[in-house]
Amino acid sequence: MILITDSGSTKCDWIVIDKEGSQMHEKIRTKGLNPAILKEKKLSKIIKKSDELMQFKDKVTHIFFYGAGCGTAKPRLALTEILESIFTNAIVDVQEDTMAAIRATINHNAEAAVVCIMGTGSNCSYFDGNKLHQRVVSLGYTLMDEASGNYYGKELIKDYYFNNMPEDIKIAFEHKYNVEADYIKYNLYKQPNPNAYLANFAEFMFLNKDSEYIVELIKKGFRLFTNNMIFQFKEELKTVPVHFAGSIAYFAKDEIIQVANELGFTVGNFERRPIEGLVKYHTNEL
Repeated sequence: MILITDSGSTKCDWIVIDKEGSQMHEKIRTKGLNPAILKEKKLSKIIKKSDELMQFKDKVTHIFFYGAGCGTAKPRLALTEILESIFTNAIVDVQEDTMAAIRATINHNAEAAVVCIMGTGSNCSYFDGNKLHQRVVSLGYTLMDEASGNYYGKELIKDYYFNNMPEDIKIAFEHKYNVEADYIKYNLYKQPNPNAYLANFAEFMFLNKDSEYIVELIKKGFRLFTNNMIFQFKEELKTVPVHFAGSIAYFAKDEIIQVANELGFTVGNFERRPIEGLVKYHTNEL
């Protein structure tokens, strides 16, 4: 029995398949398991809290885990050890979420492409058909992550407080969210996962895309992401497409295509939930 897992900072999807690739259970969802942010006890608690997962803990032989925060050795090793301690009969393979995005979006295993993640966080890499290449180490949501859910959440809150929102959008924003300063600061500085809290605000953009302000906000973030991340690979962009994974990219597809045309690169595939593509990939590899 095989567990395939796709985890962001907000949520984590688990799919159980047998050795023939047949799905054994409906998709299981837990809170996100980002080992760069959460402590080991918290990671373990989230996994063990899922009764659905625990019913398979002795039956699982392989775990393919792809997750945010798994791009460097220390958090990747910590999560590997936690998974091995819970699923004691399983061989565990933990990789960064970028590899999940690659395997879920490319058209065939040897396709070269630039692949972007735009979900709670954001990242970008080049896959040469064999190996993953990154030229900027992500420093996370505080300093980077342009065009991600948490980036747009920050921009919306700042625009609200700096009075840079159109009046109708400002009224809609304060009706949908608790915008009291003390409440926002409590969630940002006293609660775990402030990046996930910020990302919750991004939904507002896609409920109000008839606003020119919202459309320009989406484009502004994506232009920053393009200049800082996608254009690391300017030479490669001459011959390969740019694929996208994640809910922000999926719902901002029109704006992404417009900016891509403006800045001169080719857009490829969009995959809202990489987990489906990962099941296909690992089924083919069985």
